[in-house]
Amino acid sequence: MKQPNVTPQMVKDHGLSDDEYKVIIKILGREPNYTELGIFSVMWSEHCSYKNSIALLKTLPRDGDCLLAKAGEENAGAVDIGDGLAVVFKIESHNHPSAVEPYQGAATGVGGILRDIFTMGARPIASLNSLRFGSPENPRVRYLIDGVVRGIGDYGNSFGVPTVAGETYFDEAYTGNPLVNAMAAGIVKTDKMISAVIKGDGNPVMIVGSKTGRDGIHGATFASEEISEKSESKRPSVQIGDPFTEKLLLEATLEVIDKGLAVGIQDMGAAGITCSCSEMSARGNSGVTIDIEKVPVREPGMTPYEILLSESQERMLVCVKKGKEKEVEEIFRKWELNSAIIGETNSSGIFRVRLNGETVAEIPSESLVLGGGAPVYTRETRKPERIEQPAHLNLADFPLSRDWNKDLLSLLASPNICNKDWVYNQYDSMVRTNTALGPGSDAAVMRIRKTRKAIAFTTDCNGRYCYLDPRVGAQQAVAEAARNVVCSGARPVAITNCLNFGNPYKPEIYYGFAEAVAGMGEACRIFGTPVTGGNVSFYNEDPDHAVFPTPVIGMLGIVDDISDITTQWFKDEGDLIFLVGENREELGASEYLHTIFGKNVGPVPQLDLTFEKLLQDALLAAIKAGWVKSAHDCSDGGLAVALAEGAISNRDRMIGAEIYLDDNIRPDALLFGETQSRIIITASETTGEKLVDHFAAAGLPIAAIGRVGGRFLKINDEINLSIEEMNSAYYESLRTKLERFS
Repeated sequence: MKQPNVTPQMVKDHGLSDDEYKVIIKILGREPNYTELGIFSVMWSEHCSYKNSIALLKTLPRDGDCLLAKAGEENAGAVDIGDGLAVVFKIESHNHPSAVEPYQGAATGVGGILRDIFTMGARPIASLNSLRFGSPENPRVRYLIDGVVRGIGDYGNSFGVPTVAGETYFDEAYTGNPLVNAMAAGIVKTDKMISAVIKGDGNPVMIVGSKTGRDGIHGATFASEEISEKSESKRPSVQIGDPFTEKLLLEATLEVIDKGLAVGIQDMGAAGITCSCSEMSARGNSGVTIDIEKVPVREPGMTPYEILLSESQERMLVCVKKGKEKEVEEIFRKWELNSAIIGETNSSGIFRVRLNGETVAEIPSESLVLGGGAPVYTRETRKPERIEQPAHLNLADFPLSRDWNKDLLSLLASPNICNKDWVYNQYDSMVRTNTALGPGSDAAVMRIRKTRKAIAFTTDCNGRYCYLDPRVGAQQAVAEAARNVVCSGARPVAITNCLNFGNPYKPEIYYGFAEAVAGMGEACRIFGTPVTGGNVSFYNEDPDHAVFPTPVIGMLGIVDDISDITTQWFKDEGDLIFLVGENREELGASEYLHTIFGKNVGPVPQLDLTFEKLLQDALLAAIKAGWVKSAHDCSDGGLAVALAEGAISNRDRMIGAEIYLDDNIRPDALLFGETQSRIIITASETTGEKLVDHFAAAGLPIAAIGRVGGRFLKINDEINLSIEEMNSAYYESLRTKLERFS
């Protein structure tokens, strides 16, 4: 096969610097051919190599007693939950594809993260997401919302996994570059886990699933550059998903693993065959030779370059135990899946590609992968002026003679706070019947069959906080995620993360990234929640600006007994309402300033991580003691919004409350300030005294602030709203607006 001559312009077009090209020549001992250039291009892209982030990521806590797989070692993280079971979970981005083709971009994001779960032998039990868009009044944004939500719903519903939790945020910072982060989790017996590895001599290497086409070529490279006016021309880099084939692939893969027929399995995601072959063989300290003409293709005339770099969906690479080929082929045939042996393993350490016996690429596997020969950079940082000299927040600039009822209704109707059932009702949250608590409370909770245990999940991040103070913002993302699972009756055990930032070559962007990673690490060490893996997504920019720094935290918690599952809504007339934590005069970075005054200014609320950990431990102990009827954290919108949500978030039984607060601070800060480490809990009168004694013994402030009952929410003399008024604002306003604009 005659390959084009590699030119300097070709090297540049493949996203490789002059210095990187010199390193490639040194590795190979010669200049690369065109196919090899393409291989290095995708494997050394930011999306695959993490070359601008891995040095900082290695500073995160990645060890823990319950971890079965460390970050970066496998397709996903794995946590031992006892009873011979493990939870496998991970979050990843599909931002760039979703910006140009929202339906397929989001759908294939879901498909890809699900494959990461079941390639480890785990059956997926839950899907989550974290979505961020510009203003819903923008027609382009509404197009993106519609496509992304339908893509997530159609793929997950067709595949048969419940979509149980997530978040949907809106800010002008995400107008041109939406964020679409997909998370999934599965359950596996600890003795049935399998690694993403190729090793041994003479083991067959098999491709299974959909045929390989030209869709998705250079998708990894596309994800490693900024969104621009030319991005629409990159639609061919967006893959096409098929959830029905993926369902067959799931069942066949689990059967192969259960019968012990495979050495290792890996999903073909970014960089397709190239990534799977090189990463699996490097992980196994082995080599692999593949005959590219044996790969089933769906388009005639495909070159080795195209086949190797295709990101066609629903494909897996399986290293089969020698002598078990026929059994594996029979399983895939039974599930009506294409499969073909395309090569075999060896001890050379070389990733070799042949076409009809002629070698077209020959590269040391280790040189292609993260932690191996791929370049590692630490970029220049510069503190942005908004952080170096934060805007002074003069509370006197904000009038106190206001209609607080109107402000609370405005917040309840705002896109970032209002109920999102118009999103999650498009998702099946109950399929497989393990969902104990779906969308609409602090965290989702999934039962683990044949045990008394359950698993809690949430995704959290406040991008505005991270924009104004990335270190504290990242700390708060971890703290809120942990607080949400604790409020649901679970103990936090580990996180996965999706780090969404702009161009790392811009010093102010890289400063935010470095600070966020540092803050995340500090919080995870306090909470004892190691990082099991995740995803870094750079270059989230449009021609005008970068997105807010958005380190999304996917938190896993374990509910030791299903009787501990706790929800956020008020339960019974006469129940006592308590506030654990302190109110402070903080309004900076709040949804109140953003919604009512159009201001995104700091300082962000303070956070004492040690105090937060004490509070969460005490709350979990109170829940386990059976003293807590409901628990809800105070976050976006502050105390008034949290109380309103407690009153109306159970649509089957809404109930009001009467609240008395005696804090000597401004009413706007009292009602809508977002002071951290505060939780609203309710309890019966008989257990109220026990709660007070319990938190006081832990040295934590707790105050009885009111009672549940009636059809109104009353807070001092400032708030007096009916259930009906709050219900209309919270559930109907944005839905009505979107329908009017559509």
